[in-house]
Amino acid sequence: MIVTVSRQFGSGGREVGKRLADELGLQYYDKELVEEIANHTDLNEGYVASVLENGGFKHYAFTFGRSMPFVSPTPAPVTDVLVAQQKIIKAIAKRGNCLIVGRSADVILKDFRPFRIFVYADNAEKIERCRARAAEGENYTDKQLIKQFKEIDGGRKKLHDLLGTYPWGDKAGYDLMLNTTNIDIKKIIPALAEYIKNSTK
Repeated sequence: MIVTVSRQFGSGGREVGKRLADELGLQYYDKELVEEIANHTDLNEGYVASVLENGGFKHYAFTFGRSMPFVSPTPAPVTDVLVAQQKIIKAIAKRGNCLIVGRSADVILKDFRPFRIFVYADNAEKIERCRARAAEGENYTDKQLIKQFKEIDGGRKKLHDLLGTYPWGDKAGYDLMLNTTNIDIKKIIPALAEYIKNSTK
């Protein structure tokens, strides 16, 4: 079984993916892909993460974990990152029984026929979730957070649409659209897992 989880920033897609992978007994891949791709290309992890979020369409300081901000150089290595991304994701899929969050895995793995989920939520829910998980000292206004949502999701859409044949977030391209607004993610996972198992028999 192969499951991909695409998500709006702040929608809880990562939590959905991790809990679902545990429930289904699937190998979970998210940030681990950034490290693998960085090792494969000999590029800075911060730069790789930036490319996978916005496809290199934008140049700005990017902070990876607790490291110092990394400013992306010329876009020449972008192709290297995208080629490595596809190679590594397909290699993972060939091993089977995995769940991959983001990284345009839904379109990269179209020939593997994964179960594709898109997770979204309204701005109020995303703001609340981001504040609950904010690092100590972070104090963004609602306006600043909404701007961040638009920028990050815009980057994800550009990269996805570069690789895919259907628009990012378009229901026609997914097997399940999951709205996490006012939802306790932990409580819906067993039913979601059962639905996926019944849909992939």
